[in-house]
Amino acid sequence: MKTARGQKIPSAVARSSGQERQASIISAAASLFAAKGFKGTTTREIARTAGISEALVFKYFPTKRALYAAILAEKAPLAQLLAVVEEAARKGDDDRVFSLIASHRIRRASDPTLLRLLLFSSLEGHDLSDMFFRNQHRVFYDYLAGYITTRIRDGVFRPVDPLLAARAFAGMVVHHRLLHEIFQVPAHRSPEDAVADYVTLFLDGLRAEPEPDKKGRPRGERKKHP
Repeated sequence: MKTARGQKIPSAVARSSGQERQASIISAAASLFAAKGFKGTTTREIARTAGISEALVFKYFPTKRALYAAILAEKAPLAQLLAVVEEAARKGDDDRVFSLIASHRIRRASDPTLLRLLLFSSLEGHDLSDMFFRNQHRVFYDYLAGYITTRIRDGVFRPVDPLLAARAFAGMVVHHRLLHEIFQVPAHRSPEDAVADYVTLFLDGLRAEPEPDKKGRPRGERKKHP
């Protein structure tokens, strides 16, 4: 790549510049979509907010779906999280599995952009809503339901409908975000404390009661001495 005077630009610098432009487009588009909706936002506005030409927007994102996919990848990264969750799942570490998922949605939510985007896209019948549900939300539901099914078979969790249980857990997290990000209800606990309490409440209701021994005492309960 060369400048107007014919000077060669190092490839690393060119790549960095290109990545920065893409990031600025994604940021501008996400903030505008979250504030005005998809129907109320034009590519010209996105370009102006990003400080570039409209032609450059189409150069990096030739289709709207490409831009929407980039926003989801930026705002809701999934692959890295699932790798860590699966590692905890292999160890049967229930607290960590559910804490990781809740933390991903609560502790990372420093701004309401993604949630507003999803609400707009759902109300407007927009492609982004379907993309997010298929590629993000449904992945969590299916994964959690599968994990809960396994723990039920292990005798650790009570026999419940795994999909409903997965939705119940996700529902707690989504409700938390709606309260604090959309309705602006002041938080009375730190995100870390909120995650810990939600996970405790959920797992305490899901875990199976120990089977009683021959004397009617829960297994594992120590015999009390006078």
